[in-house]
Amino acid sequence: MLRMVLFLNPVNSSCERSVFMIGVIDYKAGNAPSVLNALHKLNVPSELISSPRDISTVKGIILPGVGSAGATMDSLRKMGFLDVLEEKVLNDGVPFLGICIGLQILFDHSEEGDTECLGWIPGNVRRFPEDKVRVPQIGWNEVKFIRNHAVISGLNESEFFYFVNSYYVTSANEEVVLARTQYGVDFCSMISYKNIFGAQFHIEKSGVMGLRLLKNFSMIAEGVLC
Repeated sequence: MLRMVLFLNPVNSSCERSVFMIGVIDYKAGNAPSVLNALHKLNVPSELISSPRDISTVKGIILPGVGSAGATMDSLRKMGFLDVLEEKVLNDGVPFLGICIGLQILFDHSEEGDTECLGWIPGNVRRFPEDKVRVPQIGWNEVKFIRNHAVISGLNESEFFYFVNSYYVTSANEEVVLARTQYGVDFCSMISYKNIFGAQFHIEKSGVMGLRLLKNFSMIAEGVLC
């Protein structure tokens, strides 16, 4: 598979930016500014979202994350994001991208802090086996894509991305799994389900390939890539 050139052209012309916007949820416990900076490198119209009312105008939502599943769920709950996210993503079909913890909380339950998560996708989050590997996983690792999707357009069948994680997702539905990675166990490192996408690796720290994924997601949100 040939790698496509990463184009850094604006997603929209300046006259269209008022109607197309990617919202990056800033719940004060994640790495939202880093994701926003990566989007700005791509000239993708984007802004930090710190209030549920601000989500109404965005065409795509990104939930970045560092830290724990419990702290993330608590922050989203206290800031009033849970109901509006469910309405926009599950009911209205707004494209959604979860990064790291933002992927993990899409599932039913996390072993980390015995946390009940969003439950949008059936499955659980488990800790890496410490008798097999060093925990957390920190550094670059190979991501093998197991099926085609527009969100990975321009990428090879496997690429290296940057990980920082102690836990991994186990999906009850293999059809949502888009990529797998080896680290003590064979685990799901990226998912796609309808308008919902998630990556265990840090897209914003993964160089050109990470920017390619962000570009593709923004084009899906804009409706020019499907």
